Amino acid sequence: MDFDLPESAAAVREGVLAIAGKYDQEYWSRCDADKRWPEEVWRELVAGGWHALAVPEEFGGGGQGLLELAVALEALAEGGAGGAASFMYLLTPAFGGLTIARHGTREQQEEFLPKIASGELETCFAITEPDAGSNAINISTHARRDGDSFVVNGQKIWISGVERADHMILVTRTVPAAEARPRTAGFTVLLVDLKEAVAEGTLTYQPIPKLGTNTVASSTVFLDDVRVPAERVLGEVDMGFAVLWDILNPERILAAAGGVGSGELVLSLACEYATERAPFGKPIGTNQGIAFPLARVKAQVELARLMTYKAAWLWDRGRPCGSEANIAKLTAADAAWQAADRAFQTYGGMAYSLEYPISRMFRDARIAKNIPVAEELVLAHIAQHELGLPKSY
Repeated sequence: MDFDLPESAAAVREGVLAIAGKYDQEYWSRCDADKRWPEEVWRELVAGGWHALAVPEEFGGGGQGLLELAVALEALAEGGAGGAASFMYLLTPAFGGLTIARHGTREQQEEFLPKIASGELETCFAITEPDAGSNAINISTHARRDGDSFVVNGQKIWISGVERADHMILVTRTVPAAEARPRTAGFTVLLVDLKEAVAEGTLTYQPIPKLGTNTVASSTVFLDDVRVPAERVLGEVDMGFAVLWDILNPERILAAAGGVGSGELVLSLACEYATERAPFGKPIGTNQGIAFPLARVKAQVELARLMTYKAAWLWDRGRPCGSEANIAKLTAADAAWQAADRAFQTYGGMAYSLEYPISRMFRDARIAKNIPVAEELVLAHIAQHELGLPKSY
């Protein structure tokens, strides 16, 4: 058993931290306030190939795995990005690069992966619906076969990155949920040309005003007779659930990596403040009422990191990792939230001031307990699959 990071992952961490170190908290706060994608950071990640780590080398990528992608995301978050880092590594590097490399046909790989590796093409992912949040089985967006194409109708919600993506990885039903046997049958995953659909007026979207994570917009998406060529199916028609889980588990693992990095960042800011702030003649960090809660959060972050790396390691080897991905997401999201909460308390009233980044990190950390899967559903999964308790949903 070896707990050292592989040399490849260690090099990734060093490289991404070097980029993150160029951008201070004022930069990230401006991006958040302006609701602006961190374009300067993204361009540097693309120029160094840090976004295409999981794209095979033959298509211009790094030829590495989910572990390296998770380490990169963690480093970007820890280096200053905080919660903004997660979407920078989920939207195109994971939803696009990782999924197409794993499930795309040779033709799809040759068409999409070089463009992803060069930064020419970006993607987003659409599964959630107004009446089917965490219950993906009940999605109703329907794709009907029409000759050499599928015609798609439906609605998605909370879809992040639509405004800048070129293609959407879209989860549809080709067999209605009520007719599917088993219930996980009848899913088909499609690669939708967003620019084309928007230009034709068959796909429209409306950004949703949000509390946090404002460096990327999240939108409601309306699909009205969107036509998708049959050669743009990812995986097999009606058998898309296998592709879906190979998207959702990495999503949870990468979300966990973002939580670990965000927790480290917030802890460093809190400890710096607790060392400098001395209203009673000595740093407030000397008080156990301040120090002990921060120390406990540090322990939580370290435990979350271990499970995140384990889950990524399993996924890279093609081994079952559902429970590990869920546990990593659960523990990392809670650690990031506890870090933000304790940092808020450490800063006292100044945490409420927008002059400091703590309020932004506090807002960003809270949503991680709900997405990409609510912690209650994670606990239900653990209870059923790890403890053998009856299914509760």
